[in-house]
Amino acid sequence: MQLAVGRIGRPHGVRGEVTVEVLTDDPELRFAAGTSIATDPADSGPLVVVDHRWHKGILLVSFAGIADRDVAEELRGVMLVIDSADVEPSGDPDEFHDHQLIGLAVETASGEAVGEVVDVLHHGQDLLVVRRSGADDALIPFVKTLVPEVDLEAGRLVVDPPEGLL
Repeated sequence: MQLAVGRIGRPHGVRGEVTVEVLTDDPELRFAAGTSIATDPADSGPLVVVDHRWHKGILLVSFAGIADRDVAEELRGVMLVIDSADVEPSGDPDEFHDHQLIGLAVETASGEAVGEVVDVLHHGQDLLVVRRSGADDALIPFVKTLVPEVDLEAGRLVVDPPEGLL
């Protein structure tokens, strides 16, 4: 599974440097000099980072072979992606990456099937988007009291929803 780590924005200056909307929690690692990054669409890359720097809170990146503003402009909107297998697992047993949760079967504490996690939203409160057959998607806050068990190996998670949540 591919994970987006950035989106190329407008060119900065005339030497091919671009702004990058950061979509990763570790930009220093993902945009280190010499790193090859796949792209979506794939025919735009892979791109090799020459250098990166921060300017007024915005990440600026130089890529090999992108030496002028016109070529940099052609990259606007290109997504920078990595393979989910390249993401180091967290040492915290209660911390999960979105791609680990998407696709898990959801069941209640009593064993009743609820659906499947199809997305994770981050809007102040992490929310699991659970697709249910024959019903609207359910939004379940991803907190220990409502999601007491996540079993990645078994491909499931258990929810203990209050009345009315589902």
